[in-house]
Amino acid sequence: MTIATTDEQRAVQESIEAWARSAAPMDMVRRGPANSWRQGWPDFASLGLFSVAVPESVGGSGAEIVDLAAMLEQAAIELVPGPVLTTALAALVVGRSATPAAKRWSEALADGAIPCAVVLDERPVAATATESGGLELHGDGGFAWGADAGVSVLVSADNGNGVVWVLVDGESSGVTYDALDTIDKSRPLAKVSFDRVVVDADRIIGDIATGSVADLAATLASAEAAGIAAWSLRTAVEYAKIREQFGKPIGSFQAIKHLCAEMLCRVENVGAVAWDAAVAAESGDELPIAAAVAAAVSLDAAVDTAKDCIQVLGGIGFTWEHEAHFYLRRAVSLRQMMGGSSRWRARVAELTLAGSRRHLQIDLSALESDRAEIRSEVAQLVALQESEQRTALAESGYLAPHWPVPYGKGAKAAQQILIEEELAAAGVGRPDLVIGWWAVPTILEHGSVEQIERFAVPTLKGDITWCQLFSEPGAGSDLAALRTTAENVDGGWKLNGQKVWTSLAREADWAICLARTDRGVPKHKGITYFLLDMRTPGIRISPLREITGDSLFNEVFLDDVFVPDDCVVGELGGGWKLARTTLANERVAMSGGSSLGGAMEELLVLAGSPDPVVADKLGGLIGTAMVGSLLELRTTLRQLDGQDPGPASSVRKLVGVRQRQTVAEFAMELGGPAGWVEGPLSREFLNTRCLSIAGGTTQILLTVAAERILGLPRE
Repeated sequence: MTIATTDEQRAVQESIEAWARSAAPMDMVRRGPANSWRQGWPDFASLGLFSVAVPESVGGSGAEIVDLAAMLEQAAIELVPGPVLTTALAALVVGRSATPAAKRWSEALADGAIPCAVVLDERPVAATATESGGLELHGDGGFAWGADAGVSVLVSADNGNGVVWVLVDGESSGVTYDALDTIDKSRPLAKVSFDRVVVDADRIIGDIATGSVADLAATLASAEAAGIAAWSLRTAVEYAKIREQFGKPIGSFQAIKHLCAEMLCRVENVGAVAWDAAVAAESGDELPIAAAVAAAVSLDAAVDTAKDCIQVLGGIGFTWEHEAHFYLRRAVSLRQMMGGSSRWRARVAELTLAGSRRHLQIDLSALESDRAEIRSEVAQLVALQESEQRTALAESGYLAPHWPVPYGKGAKAAQQILIEEELAAAGVGRPDLVIGWWAVPTILEHGSVEQIERFAVPTLKGDITWCQLFSEPGAGSDLAALRTTAENVDGGWKLNGQKVWTSLAREADWAICLARTDRGVPKHKGITYFLLDMRTPGIRISPLREITGDSLFNEVFLDDVFVPDDCVVGELGGGWKLARTTLANERVAMSGGSSLGGAMEELLVLAGSPDPVVADKLGGLIGTAMVGSLLELRTTLRQLDGQDPGPASSVRKLVGVRQRQTVAEFAMELGGPAGWVEGPLSREFLNTRCLSIAGGTTQILLTVAAERILGLPRE
């Protein structure tokens, strides 16, 4: 998923892609020298990247920063050379400042007529005031990102009365650029010095907080990082599909699949944080934390994904002729110019410990007309006794609003979220149906009328609870390898076999069960979906003690267990399809509470006032926690737009599992002596080990992502 979420954003990305096909920016990079970017600059500037987020009142297009981020992402994919990022940053800073200088210079910056470098050094240049109201700059200006002969530079200056930002003409007397031969061959860099350089009053942009400029720079840099990562993933996957070794494409090998799937995870993560920082930049209030998270996540991710691209390419990736190294060079230089990712992890930890949080919301204004009715109906639920609420929730459709009427509300994605909000605001909790959330939708879609009447409402009211009899000792991730048999007998079926890892087996009234009804067909066929009364003779349940000491899971032995014909769901042999339907049943929801999650909030309390080493790790974990929430948000937004959840849904599961496990382990580490005694910290650490196994191991999920999302061939 790219930063672009609208048709308009995708259209401007396509326009940059089309320009690149004819302009061949990579050829400009290869030709050198560093100033070869000037050849294609006018045509590229005409695409509107520099003007897109500049207000119309000062010569821009008046769009949003997220539109600019989408264009920068595509520009990075095409590796457009020159001071693209810095000119965009300067146009944004100048164009959105409320000073006369904004009107004077914004249009030229927005048109690309003034290519611009930026100095992001936290130390301002020394300056003295002139009689005409301007400034005289003198001394070392530091590294000017994007600086080349004649290019203007946006730099902060201190005249003793405060810091202001000024736009300096690169050809002014006394300005010296000492060009540097950098690792990045696509973007110029120079050390700038000022020898009594006079800056007129109309070039003083104003007292913009240096931190705000740095936050905007981090936002735009993360957009560029998203493009680098996206190109690296695409290039690696395309190569893995066609490069053959040992008589088959290398993309069919698990090692390559997992490498590419990890790259996919990073691409999704970077796209999410870059998008969020750009969204946050519009209001500004939460930009510092959003930008810090974006930089902390994206800078390393772009470098790592570019490195992995070269790894997948193998020897050809290590040649000068292949363009992969240019993207690695760009990624590394981007990280260096932003001060390194550790700087931003420290910033994330600092802001978060001080109370800064990102508040993620979905715009439901189009449904406000429905809110009053929902609120009124929810108020009726609140008025009931607690013992009566569940029945009322079930009968009203609010317990499972995503289910079809009359069992739910038939609510579309946005309506589901609206209902969630109103129930939460009223303090009405919805009972957890556990396996029932999976079982009943399958029955509603594939079951008979009698089965629906028999199971749907009782499940909602809590009269029936469910467990799942899918996994077996030899059929975990490879579910189709199951061996439990179902023999046709008079009036029904006789089941024999063993199931394992079944939670709630001792408490459940009914089970959804897969058994093989035909052993003479391929393993994905011949499987049938049964509903099994757990009180049926022949069922023996043996608890399994877990590493926590608890016995949540069970082995279930089926010895000549009779299941009547009216408990077969769907067609004989159609169970595999139904099982996949069951496992895919998810309602649209946004997690309430902190965007970091409860476990992360508890870890912050435990961390107290951390030393730099702990703060660095804490900042990384906060960033990953935010990634999980943002992936959930973007998945929900896709569903609201009528699209499938997309790759973010799969990546969210992988990110979430790793995050919970790492947080639990780090909490135990911070707990000191409390971490090695039996207690909440050690228990949570042990308990989270199941997360990367249950419901499909992390390794299986990586393989599935590589094959189904990236299209790599099966082994």
